[in-house]
Amino acid sequence: MINFVDWSRAHQVRFEAVLETLLPSPELSPQRLHQAMRYAVLDGGKRVRPLLAFAAGELLGARLERVNIAAAAVEMIHAYSLVHDDMPCMDDDVLRRGKPTCHVQYDEATALLVGDSLQTLAFQLLAEQGVSEDAARQLQMLKLLAQASGSRGMAGGQAFDLDSVGKQLTLPELEFMHIHKTGMLIRAAILLGAHCGTASEAQLSKLDHFGKCMGLAFQVVDDVLDSEADTATLGKTAGKDADHNKPTYVSLLGIVEAKNMARQLHQEALDALADFGPAGQRLRELADFIVYRKF
Repeated sequence: MINFVDWSRAHQVRFEAVLETLLPSPELSPQRLHQAMRYAVLDGGKRVRPLLAFAAGELLGARLERVNIAAAAVEMIHAYSLVHDDMPCMDDDVLRRGKPTCHVQYDEATALLVGDSLQTLAFQLLAEQGVSEDAARQLQMLKLLAQASGSRGMAGGQAFDLDSVGKQLTLPELEFMHIHKTGMLIRAAILLGAHCGTASEAQLSKLDHFGKCMGLAFQVVDDVLDSEADTATLGKTAGKDADHNKPTYVSLLGIVEAKNMARQLHQEALDALADFGPAGQRLRELADFIVYRKF
């Protein structure tokens, strides 16, 4: 087995080519919209969600070409959410993944259409590509991504986030927000990768619990990094949560306790993988990466 760094880098490079193929050509009309879609998706990010999908797919014997589609669908939903999140009506940010945000590079109307188009393309890919030999399972995958993306998932979490500015939330309230805003799409990435293979209900349940823990841990670490790291390291504006008076795990718990919480979630996630044995190694390594990135 190759080491984690080489494994992740190989998938990142290969997946970039997959995304380039699945996104509309920049020469296809309307060119400006298609160019902006590619700008928002390509050449940026660590591709954590696709890597989680690939690791879960490998764990359960999925064919790579199927996981490619599931991972691309999740990444397009994620990219659309970032484009909309950065707009003036949301967080009003000017930097994302080390380059100007989409509405700065293009304009607000184009950025809005980019998000709309990436969202619909994600579902188109899952619907038209052969991600499963079982039509019922393919429909289940579409439903899973829809639930993770909509008002009971990521979009609902964002609405809760916007409504919480300037408020002091309790820990359960903060967890509720981030289980939806950040965690649901991370869980979906893992489960969609698993669905591309052969998984029992018991295995899916364990992977879902792993994803729930890692989704929360991801956000806790993000809050710590937003407090401690600089803009160059993050690739986005550092300290913006504090500047916008947003409730975070750091503002609620402090740096030390927030880090302790991330470690506890990390251990709970690893415990959920215990029954998979050595086959779960890539997911364990991704859990380590998520929690201890610049931590």
